[in-house]
Amino acid sequence: MAKGEGKVIAQNKKAGFDFAIEETIEAGIVLLGTEIKSARNGKVQIKDAFVRIRGGEAWISNMHISPYEQGNQFNHEPLRSRKLLLHKKQINELVGKSKVEGAAIVPLKMYLKDGYAKVLLGVGKGKKKYDKREDLKKKDAKRAIDRALKERSR
Repeated sequence: MAKGEGKVIAQNKKAGFDFAIEETIEAGIVLLGTEIKSARNGKVQIKDAFVRIRGGEAWISNMHISPYEQGNQFNHEPLRSRKLLLHKKQINELVGKSKVEGAAIVPLKMYLKDGYAKVLLGVGKGKKKYDKREDLKKKDAKRAIDRALKERSR
């Protein structure tokens, strides 16, 4: 299976709007039992999540996984930091790319691949307000062209 393929659990559509994504990396994620059960039910939100490198390890913060309904006192914290499974070489590449001013590492989507939870990370620079406006103008123009072509073919 290719990178980014599998049953999609959560997507971060806002990341594509706020960041100019230059590169993507697939990473595994360390989850507790109740977290993976809740994730399989689709109770994950990665809209505000970000990746931080601490002590030579990659950690994802602010990713919300809802508590499992059938969980008891051993249920997990919804917003805890979770470790990402990456090779040392990949972590060093991420560190180098994130040192550039305005660069960030954001999760683009979380999915199940061969029974394992994976996160697709995007490395990119933050867009300015005028870049976002230009993207919206291009999107509207493309929509208008598609609409015109559809009406013409009728």
